[in-house]
Amino acid sequence: MFESLSEKLEEALKKIRGQSKITEENVTDALAEVRRALLEADVNLGVVKSFIESVKEKSLGMEVKGNILPGQMMIKLIHDELVALMGTDKADVSFAPQAPTIIMVAGLQGSGKTTFCAKLAFQLKKKGRQPLLVACDIYRPAAVDQLKTLGAKMTLPVFSKDDAQPVDIASEALTYARKYGRDVVIVDTAGRLTIDEAMMQEVADLKSAIRPHEVLFVCDAMTGQDAVNTAQAFHERLELTGVILTKLDGDTRGGAALSIRSVLGKPIKFVGVGENIDQLEPFHPERIASRILGMGDIITLVEKAQSQIDEKEAARLEEKLKKNQFTFEDFLDQMRMIKKMGSLRDLLGMLPGMDKALRNVQIDERAFARVEAIVLSMTLEERRSPKLLNGSRRRRIALGSGTSIQDVNRLIKQFEDMQKMMKNMSRGKMAHLMGPQAAARR
Repeated sequence: MFESLSEKLEEALKKIRGQSKITEENVTDALAEVRRALLEADVNLGVVKSFIESVKEKSLGMEVKGNILPGQMMIKLIHDELVALMGTDKADVSFAPQAPTIIMVAGLQGSGKTTFCAKLAFQLKKKGRQPLLVACDIYRPAAVDQLKTLGAKMTLPVFSKDDAQPVDIASEALTYARKYGRDVVIVDTAGRLTIDEAMMQEVADLKSAIRPHEVLFVCDAMTGQDAVNTAQAFHERLELTGVILTKLDGDTRGGAALSIRSVLGKPIKFVGVGENIDQLEPFHPERIASRILGMGDIITLVEKAQSQIDEKEAARLEEKLKKNQFTFEDFLDQMRMIKKMGSLRDLLGMLPGMDKALRNVQIDERAFARVEAIVLSMTLEERRSPKLLNGSRRRRIALGSGTSIQDVNRLIKQFEDMQKMMKNMSRGKMAHLMGPQAAARR
């Protein structure tokens, strides 16, 4: 996420990191590089100009105190300005005082609009809401079928109607929602490859007919400044209430995320970070700014872990660790939990400093699949008692998993090392590290 921008900003800030004090000269040199980095990330020119002027004004009037270095103060200033640029606070969906809440979703074809509708419905369902998906994209081949398929995966209803116009479909969907107690109606509208008057008039008419509480614009973060221009055109006709950035997990330059709030005056509410139905995250400006500056995002990492951990399962695992009964079955469960949290590179990138450390490192995401294949090629008895894994069994497992015997040996060695570490911790041998008095008390 924002890898290229992060790298360029890091290079820009090197110009002031080694300085003993902040001067107009070294600030000007550093900000010239920051300006170049933002423009290369396809950030709006007016936004860049305002950003640089604000940072410069605040930095030149700033007094550096104590042990804080000028470079650290500049990083904090730029971090704070990035947060202000992207909206300061997280913006949630605005729910109507009386159900149903109507959410209209607009955007160009190919931006991920239909998938976002399903992701939002999935998230709202997890929070106890009763969403209804409405298929009003009657032009794109298979758009209605796509929404129905996604709805079926979540066991959520999808309202559609053959040979009807979007206004009629949406109006009847509202009647259906009130009748069957669906408290959120998410309307997927038609898109085009480019903006045209027929599409804009249709979504404008649809908005007038259903009077939505939220009008969300979905745009592809990888299109940079073009996404901002398209959002402006939609905003002029629809008065958007928020923006969704999709494909933020791709090789995005960051221009859309850093420009769109300032240009439109409307918040980014969610970001798509993958293709799976659960890969939608609220947009936290402060966390994104920290990631851009290589400061990590521990809070999001913890939230991802919490969303996957079952309290009863965690207690069961803790008890097994205490008794030194951790098996390959437990190992497989934990590995699958990590997989659900997202790609390994993205997860590691949330740790402070790791984004830079991993920049030129190739992480083989297929390693998870190899490990899973090896464990699944073991018998149940072997998973529960790894001591049974002699040479002939290891050869059988390698053959069954499509890996080499070296891969099997490596995994077993890593597992045994993990068991030893857990055994030492459970028996309190870590107390020796705290000194002889602590060890004696054991």
